[in-house]
Amino acid sequence: MPFIKVVKNKAYFKRYQVKFKRRREGKTDYYARKRLVVQDKNKYNTPKYRMIVRFTNKDIIVQIAYARIEGDVVVAAAYSHELPNYGIKCGLTNYAAAYCTGLLLARRILQKFNLDSIYEGQTEIDGDEYSVKDVPGQPGAFRAYLDVGLARTTTGARVFGALKGAVDGGIDIPHSMKRFPGYDNESKNFSAEVHRKHIFGLHVSEYMKMLEEDNEDAYKRQFGQFIAKGVSPDSFESLYKNAHAAIRADPTPKKAEKKKKEEGTKVKRWNRRKMTSAQRKDRVKQRKEAYLKTLNKEDE
Repeated sequence: MPFIKVVKNKAYFKRYQVKFKRRREGKTDYYARKRLVVQDKNKYNTPKYRMIVRFTNKDIIVQIAYARIEGDVVVAAAYSHELPNYGIKCGLTNYAAAYCTGLLLARRILQKFNLDSIYEGQTEIDGDEYSVKDVPGQPGAFRAYLDVGLARTTTGARVFGALKGAVDGGIDIPHSMKRFPGYDNESKNFSAEVHRKHIFGLHVSEYMKMLEEDNEDAYKRQFGQFIAKGVSPDSFESLYKNAHAAIRADPTPKKAEKKKKEEGTKVKRWNRRKMTSAQRKDRVKQRKEAYLKTLNKEDE
C-alpha cells in the first residue's frame, strides 16, 4: 500500500481547538481534576474539599481548597518551612517532614472550624491503619479528598506521608494502606513497623549511620546541614515526637519576624530618590540660570 501523506487543510485548522492553558503547560491533569472537583447536584453548593499536596526542591505545600467558577478557594495551608518553629531545623522535604506538614494542616483546619477538641486523631503514632469516624451527637468529621497533581503515586511516595499526617491529625480522607511504606505487593502484607520508621525519620537515621561508617567525606557533604544544626542520627525519634506534640499544642500560623536594619548600614538604591517639590523648583531655577549664562557668553 503506497504512503499517503495527510494534508491538514484550511478546514482542519478552522475547526482546531487548543487545549486548556494549564494542560498546554503540563501543570494540570484535567481528567483527575474533573473527578475531584465535580459535586453531586443534590448537595447544592456544598464545597467539595481537596487536600492538595505539592513538593518543590526545598518546600512542601499542603492546602485545603474547594473549586468555584472564578477559581479555587484555599481555606487553610501549611508549609514545611514552618517546621523550624516546632523544632525541626533541617530535612524539610523528607517523608517525616511531609507527615508533620500534613499533621499541622489537619490541626489548623480543625481548629478553624472548632472541631479540634472533638476529633483529636491518632495521638499514639504506630504507623498502622487509622481512619476518622463521625462522633455521635457531634458535627461530622471534616472530609477531604487527596489531590496529588502530576506526582507519581508509587508505593512509599512522600505524598502519602502528608496524607497519613492529615489522617492522624483528625481529617477524614478516603485511602487504603497499599501505597504506604511497608506494604509488600507480592505477599499483600503491610508492615506498620516499617511505616512507623519512615514517620519518625529512622530510615534517614539508619542511612546516616551507614554512610558515616563507609565514607565520612560523603557523609559530611550530604548531611552538612544536619551536622551544623547539631542533629545526630540517634536524636531523630525524640526530635519528631516533640515536634508532633508542639504542633498539636499550637498549630496557629506564626508571623515572620522582620529583620531589623543594623545601625550605620546604607541601603543600596538602583534608582534616583524622589525629589521634593522645593527641590524640583530649585533644580528648574538652577537650569534657567545656567542657560542664561551660556546665552550671555554667546552674545559677548
